[in-house]
Amino acid sequence: MRREQLQPTALITVSIVAGTVGWSGQVLLLPVAFAFPVLWALSRTRRMAAVVSTGYFLAASRGLPQGVANFYSSDLWPGLLLWLCASTGFVIVHTVLWTKKAGARPCRYLLAAVLMAIPPFGITGWAHPVTAAGVLFPGWGWWGLVAVTAGLVGLVTRMWPAVAIVLAGFWIWSATTWDEPKLLESWQGVDLEMGASLGRDASMQRHRDLIATVTDRKAGGARTVVLPESSLGFWTPTVERLWVKALQGSDVTVIAGATVIDAGGYDNVLVALSRNGARVIYRERMPVPGSMWQPWRALFSQSGGARAHFFANPAVAAADAQVAPLICYEQLIVWPVLQSMLQEPDTIVAVGNGWWTNGTSIVAIQRANAEAWARLFDKPLLISFNT
Repeated sequence: MRREQLQPTALITVSIVAGTVGWSGQVLLLPVAFAFPVLWALSRTRRMAAVVSTGYFLAASRGLPQGVANFYSSDLWPGLLLWLCASTGFVIVHTVLWTKKAGARPCRYLLAAVLMAIPPFGITGWAHPVTAAGVLFPGWGWWGLVAVTAGLVGLVTRMWPAVAIVLAGFWIWSATTWDEPKLLESWQGVDLEMGASLGRDASMQRHRDLIATVTDRKAGGARTVVLPESSLGFWTPTVERLWVKALQGSDVTVIAGATVIDAGGYDNVLVALSRNGARVIYRERMPVPGSMWQPWRALFSQSGGARAHFFANPAVAAADAQVAPLICYEQLIVWPVLQSMLQEPDTIVAVGNGWWTNGTSIVAIQRANAEAWARLFDKPLLISFNT
């Protein structure tokens, strides 16, 4: 009886450890998430598979309750509720597809991995083990994605110890030879520490401060400067005129986050500004569900909320380069970056406004994910966050 109790306890404990360590914000620890498919396959019952899946996902997304409390200036209860709701898709998929038949597990797990990478389940497909592909197989591109998928499938077979040893070998080799993603020459991402005021303070002084920041980067040799999500606040003709006038006589291009509002809701966007004018170059494909993207409003004939442009504009032209943009939440899930990589962009630009994540590892995880994808496809990476 004690032995029967020991295995479930061990599986749950290890699943929580895997979720916590793998998604700690350290890019080289991402392969720890590969423990999850092993634990899923070792579960003796469907109920055990559900508990293991729950432990892994809740541990990986542990920063959500505190982040929601920070965002809404409330206690932890709304965040705890959202935390549990967000885990539902992951747990349901891995519970329903679990099977006692060892021969059927590889196909079942592959289907689960695919479902959690694309909408609708992929909308909350955080903590996907495939994200570690860039750590194990840096520079392999799509072949690396194939290799890591094959490895994940192998981990749910009886051959999992041998597969784990092979993957560990690639992990060790990568860790000893790891290089940071390269940068595009004369491009520079700017990190800000303006807290909740960024995007909300629409004063002239705030814009002047941001313009001064761009001027400083120009003096350092930058010709394309990237500012965080929401930097420009509401995108209006007045804001456009102010920035275009400030950039006159300069060859600098600024890529910055802004919000475009209309009667039906709003778009979270990136804008490219130069002395020749300004234009919206990107509309976010997947805003944060719940706090930004609220599709249920349409059912009650209500307006508001951010629009999700799902599969639109995966790569955009800016400053004579093809850019793969990833705004905030898009860095936590799989399909936006893979869709962008199909367009063979010149660089990845990852921006965010993470003031609400203080006290959590969310921004560190976003940075680690972006770095892993950039290394997998050997793409330059520019990161710009506000905290």
